[in-house]
Amino acid sequence: MQRNYPVGIQTFSEIRENNKVYIDKTDLVWKLTQMSKYVFLGRPRRFGKSLLTTTLESYFEGRRDLFEGLKIMDLEQQWKSYPVIHLDLSMAKNSDNVEMLRDSLKFILQPYLELYSCNIEGLQPGKLLTEIIRKASGNKQVVVLIDEYDSPLLDVLHEEEQLPAFKKVMQEFYQPLKACERMIKFCFITGITKFSQLSIFSTLNNIMNLSMHPDFAAICGITERELVEDMAVDIAMLAQHEECSADEMRHKLKLMYDGYHFSEKSEDIYNPYSLMNCFAQKRVKDYWFESGTSSFLFNQIQHFNTDITNLNDITASESDFYLPTEALDNALPLLYQSGYLTIKGYDSESEAYQLGIPNKEVMVGLTRGLLPLYSGIRGDSVKLGCAFKLYKALNTGDIDQAMRELQAFLAGVPYVDGFKKKLAGAATREGFWEYTMCLIFSMMNVYVLTQVRCHGGRIDMAVFSASTTYIFEFKLNGTAQSALNQIDANHYSDPFATAPNPVVKVGVSFDLEQWNIKDWIVG
Repeated sequence: MQRNYPVGIQTFSEIRENNKVYIDKTDLVWKLTQMSKYVFLGRPRRFGKSLLTTTLESYFEGRRDLFEGLKIMDLEQQWKSYPVIHLDLSMAKNSDNVEMLRDSLKFILQPYLELYSCNIEGLQPGKLLTEIIRKASGNKQVVVLIDEYDSPLLDVLHEEEQLPAFKKVMQEFYQPLKACERMIKFCFITGITKFSQLSIFSTLNNIMNLSMHPDFAAICGITERELVEDMAVDIAMLAQHEECSADEMRHKLKLMYDGYHFSEKSEDIYNPYSLMNCFAQKRVKDYWFESGTSSFLFNQIQHFNTDITNLNDITASESDFYLPTEALDNALPLLYQSGYLTIKGYDSESEAYQLGIPNKEVMVGLTRGLLPLYSGIRGDSVKLGCAFKLYKALNTGDIDQAMRELQAFLAGVPYVDGFKKKLAGAATREGFWEYTMCLIFSMMNVYVLTQVRCHGGRIDMAVFSASTTYIFEFKLNGTAQSALNQIDANHYSDPFATAPNPVVKVGVSFDLEQWNIKDWIVG
């Protein structure tokens, strides 16, 4: 069977007209339009925001033919058409100054200025948008769809001179959404982050944020149920190609691409971009990070001195998820909004959320970006040969060989220029070496947890290979034997006593002068 996957296609009409695979979300799309006149939805990049926006575009244009056979046909009876203004603000990012930003906004508006024969002489972008809405409305209200509204601001988030000026331009640009309220039928806005002082979140005080609404948790992405029911044939074809069973393939896909939750009652949600690419290319690998990971997030992680060993054990309140982006004092909201963290649990009594890294794809990709920032090791220095040898030793249970490979690697690794001098103080703390070990082991494509809570305290690092569970304790000003003694004294292995794989305890000491592993002992 030949299946046509919409790889690189984010336009609903093109998907439907060319018989591409489409997971039917139109019942949620219809429900979305009934919630409020002004709606905001935040989701990570490459998660289907643009597809959702173009689906709304086709719906409000009254293109009933595109929706034949879909769930919305049982819900919508009238199929009225409205003028639609669809703006993609990602085209205005990377502006070097305010004038370039204004020029980019005018360029985005240009097709509508021409369509409605607007008088544009001497007008700023916000006035131009107002003119477009007025001309387009005529005898009908207008639909305004804004995709990636926050793109122009992310690159200047911590630039004290640029950010206020950029915000002023964007505030003026979005002001018509409030001023032209009577002319607007529906306004839908997407993005990743939340800027509080822009007009769409302040003067436009009736906007409904559905980002964590349980009814719309699955409006972007592919749920476990949709994967099993609607893509069973795709799983079967991929399993046949990879010479494994369908059950084994589902397990691989789940570990790699599943794990996202956008509310406390969310279904399991898979990354749609990665899943479609996987089926199209018939290979389970990293696609999300290959598509281009923004340096913005990594800069923020470093800016806030984020403890990366704690990313799988974070407790937060709902207000923490959408703190104003320009007023952040930590990277947690950005990590969640960007898809690097997701909801793993919820306690209704305390109203506290448990956050963690969604899946293997995110863990490995995040590690690649953080490796040079936290350890000084260039990402390209983790050679395939070293990675394979270390990975093989871990999976065969040969921890001594694995440690020798790691020791040899650290002895010859090139560091980012000036890193040792810059972080000489940080390297005197055990946390630095914990970061480094966590990142390197994660690069080996094995599952790693750090600062694991147990009855006796916190385990520095647990590594889960195919054959063995490894418990590591690290010492900078102590011996490998003292590290191993701590594992035994605090009963760090007890939480893994019922695990199917054997547990191996490893005490490790470091040599600060050599920037390397000094010794290890296995128990």
